[in-house]
Amino acid sequence: MRLLEGKTALITGASKGIGKAIALKYAEQGANIAFTYLSSVEKGEALEKELAAAGIKAKGYRSDASDFAAADKLINDVVADFGTLDILINNAGITKDNLLLRLSEADWDAVININLKSCFNTVKAATKTMMKQRSGSIINMTSVVGLKGNAGQTNYSASKAGILGFTKSVALELGSRGIRSNAIAPGFIETEMTEVLDEKTVQGWRDAIPLKRGGSPDDVANACVFLGSDMSSYITGQVIQVDGGMLT
Repeated sequence: MRLLEGKTALITGASKGIGKAIALKYAEQGANIAFTYLSSVEKGEALEKELAAAGIKAKGYRSDASDFAAADKLINDVVADFGTLDILINNAGITKDNLLLRLSEADWDAVININLKSCFNTVKAATKTMMKQRSGSIINMTSVVGLKGNAGQTNYSASKAGILGFTKSVALELGSRGIRSNAIAPGFIETEMTEVLDEKTVQGWRDAIPLKRGGSPDDVANACVFLGSDMSSYITGQVIQVDGGMLT
């Protein structure tokens, strides 16, 4: 039996990169997939078709997880369409990097809202269904930058560090209802975003990692499968670093 057979998962920001890899990996393991996209409409529609071809139920929703009312509607729509919500993966996120002295208020607010507030929005909305079921797995995507900070990323680091505290607090509040809350902290993952970097910069990152390579979106997706499945039924309030030993 596949690890996620019959479960319904909602993945935010899944039209590309890590989110798309998670969706495809979950489909392989038998989960029905609801996912969100915002600007990448064509990619979202293409992913819905690709997932459906895997023999599972799949539906994409154009939704902004940083909008409280939109997130509440999203969760209600998913439960209405799928009948349940077993796994929530908060993957939506952006970067707007700059040194603190040059960072605008608008770029600070955008990153905090999309990366951190979105977790509050979706988890709060999903809690009603999960509490009624007395089961659920919440997986929030943070970053090693949230654990150690990074020059030029005060907004991103703050948002990802906030996710850590939020994840652990949710675990304490909802554990008695059978709901687990964990986070994944990716390190240097090679995606479309890193393709714009020059090879020398990328190789420098690889050389600094104990495993001597960048991670792939599938490396993160595999950790998501574990945390979403019953294999991790006694794990909550934890952060799994998928970073090749970058931060030890």
